[in-house]
Amino acid sequence: MTADSVLNIGGLVIAIILLINIVVAIITLFLERRDSASLWAWILVLTLIPVIGFVLYLFIGRRISHRRIFKLLDGSEVGMRPQGPRQRAQIARDRFEFANEVTRRNIELITLLMNDDIASLSDDNAVQVYQNGPDKFSDLISDIRAATDHIHILYYIFRPDAIGQRVLDALVERAEAGVTVRLCFDAYGGRKTRGRAVKRLLAAGGEVYSFFPNNFGPINFRVNFRTHRKIAVIDGRVGYVGGYNVGDEYVMPTKRFGPWRDTHLRIEGSAVDSLQTRFLMDWNVAAPESRRVGHEPRYFPARTEPAGSVAMQIVSSGPDSDWEWIKYGYLKAISEANTSIKIQTPYFMPDAAMFDALKIAALSGVEVHLMIPDKPDHPLVYPATLSYADELAALGAHVHIYAGGFLHAKTLLIDDELASVGTANFDHRSFRLNFEVNAFIYDAELGRTLAGIYAEDLLKCRDFHHDQLYRRPLVGRIKEGASRLITPLL
Repeated sequence: MTADSVLNIGGLVIAIILLINIVVAIITLFLERRDSASLWAWILVLTLIPVIGFVLYLFIGRRISHRRIFKLLDGSEVGMRPQGPRQRAQIARDRFEFANEVTRRNIELITLLMNDDIASLSDDNAVQVYQNGPDKFSDLISDIRAATDHIHILYYIFRPDAIGQRVLDALVERAEAGVTVRLCFDAYGGRKTRGRAVKRLLAAGGEVYSFFPNNFGPINFRVNFRTHRKIAVIDGRVGYVGGYNVGDEYVMPTKRFGPWRDTHLRIEGSAVDSLQTRFLMDWNVAAPESRRVGHEPRYFPARTEPAGSVAMQIVSSGPDSDWEWIKYGYLKAISEANTSIKIQTPYFMPDAAMFDALKIAALSGVEVHLMIPDKPDHPLVYPATLSYADELAALGAHVHIYAGGFLHAKTLLIDDELASVGTANFDHRSFRLNFEVNAFIYDAELGRTLAGIYAEDLLKCRDFHHDQLYRRPLVGRIKEGASRLITPLL
C-alpha cells in the first residue's frame, strides 16, 4: 500500500469520524429540546472542536430528561401541604389580607410566585442580614448548639476545613445529645467531604448524604444539575438562606480573592416552614428510600406569636420544574420598577428576556445599578460579564466594579422596598441548570437596610464606563466576544 493510499484512507476515516460526531451530537441535542441559544452554541462547539467538543458535552452539556428528574423526585413530597394554592384562591376572591402596602403593590408578583407550591406568602418574619462570613457562621453555630429537636443542613459546597470542622463539631455534639441531625451537600461541590470527614457525625447518629452523587467513582458526568442551594433549618424555628457556602474562603481573606463579600439571611417566622419544605424535598431526593422523611408536625412547630413583621416568599427553581420561577420573579419585579434597580451578582450573563427587561428599564428612565467583581473566579465567565455590563452601561446604566474582595452576593433590590436575596446568579446556569432558592422580601424597612448595604459597597467600587470598551486591548475584546458566544453553556 502506497503512502498516498494510507493518507487517503486516513483522511476518509477522519472525515467519517467527524461526520458521525456532528450527526450524533446534533440528533442528541435536538432530542433534548434545548432553547435555541444553547442549541446553536453546542452545535458551534461540536463543529469547531470535534471529539473534544463531544467529550465536553458529556461532562457539561448533557441534560437529565424530565422523566428521569421526576423519577428522582418521586416521593420527595411525602406529607407536604402547600399553602400557595389556598392563598391564590383567596387573592382571586379578593379575600387575602395584605400586611403592608409593599405587598399590596406587588400583588401580581406575589401571585405569580405562589405558583411555586412552596412559595406561600408569610408576614410574621424577623430577618437578619449578614454581610460577612464570621458573623454568619458564629450565629449559625450558636443556633446549632442550641438545637433541641432537629438540625437540617444543605449546602452546595461543604469543605472539611477549619470552618467546616467547627460546623461538624457542633453537629456531632448535638447528635450525641440525641438531636436529629441531617447533613446534605452537593456531590460535586462537597466532593472532599466524605469518608473520614463525616465519620464522627455518622458515629454519633447523624445522617449524611450527597445530592446527585458520582456515577463512575471519581468521574462525575453531572457537572450540570447541581444543587446550588444553601439552607439551614434548626428546630423548624430558625432558617438560613443566602450566598455563603461552608469553607474557609468564606470567613477569612485569601491571597487570590481577598475578603469574601456575600449576603445571607437569618429568618425566624413562618417563612422557615418553606425553607423546611424545600430541605425535606431535597433530602428525599438525596437519601435512599428507606431514609426519606415525611413532612411531620415536629418539623413545622406552631407559632404562638409573630417573630416580626417582614413579608416574604421562599421561591425555588431548577430543572425539576417546567417553569423558571426565580427568573420569572426577577422579570416581573424589574418590569414593575419605578425609580431604581440595584443588582449585585458575581456572574452577569443574562438571557435575552432578562437583558431586554433591564434595557427597557434603563431606557425608561429607571436608575439601573449593577455591581460585579473586579476579578474572575472563572476565566471563561468574567469576559462575558464585562461584555454584557458594557452593553448595559452604553444605555446609561450605572455599572460598578467591586474592588473590596470577591463579590459573591446575589441580590436584587427594586425601589428600595422589594428585594430578592438567595443563591441564584444572573446567568443561564442559575435560571435553567442548577437547583436554586431565593427569598423575595416585601418590606420598606428591610429594603432601606439593603440599600444602605449597597451604598457601603459602593465606597469600595470604581465605576465602569462604556468608553472603556475602546481602550481595552484587542485580545481582551476578542475574549469577551468568544466568552459571550458560549454563555448558554457556562
